[in-house]
Amino acid sequence: MQEIKITTTLTCYDHIEELPQNIQELMQHAIEARKKAYAPYSKFKVGAALFLENGEVVTGSNQENAAYPSGLCAERVAIFHAGAQYPNVNIQQIAITATSDNHINKTPIPPCGACRQSIAEYEMRQEEAIEIYFMGAEGKIMKSNSLKDLLPLVFDKSYL
Repeated sequence: MQEIKITTTLTCYDHIEELPQNIQELMQHAIEARKKAYAPYSKFKVGAALFLENGEVVTGSNQENAAYPSGLCAERVAIFHAGAQYPNVNIQQIAITATSDNHINKTPIPPCGACRQSIAEYEMRQEEAIEIYFMGAEGKIMKSNSLKDLLPLVFDKSYL
């Protein structure tokens, strides 16, 4: 038997003003996208903004549906839109913000498992790491240098 230890290093910023200016602007796009979320069932609103290597910013917000699980998370809305509109353009950074209508989330909220797998697909396809910044409604922001920091044992096409 062998024990394998996996460690992850993330960067934590205390508030949005500590982020580089371009990431502050990207997070503001995510905050605006969060305001457009359609979340009448969960009351949990998420916004995502992607910065592409061509300078474009693509946003998405979660879109729920009464026929669960027919809705889609903000990250996947943005990623799939970017993939459809800019199919050969790399994603450089993703900013994510989430909160509940029931209380203000101040803890950084990372992407769900399905979104992590979708981000992984794009990161592997483009053969370049994607920086991921995530926060609640306010407060601390976490930065991951690559999706592999959040999903170290990623499932990819090599298994197929």
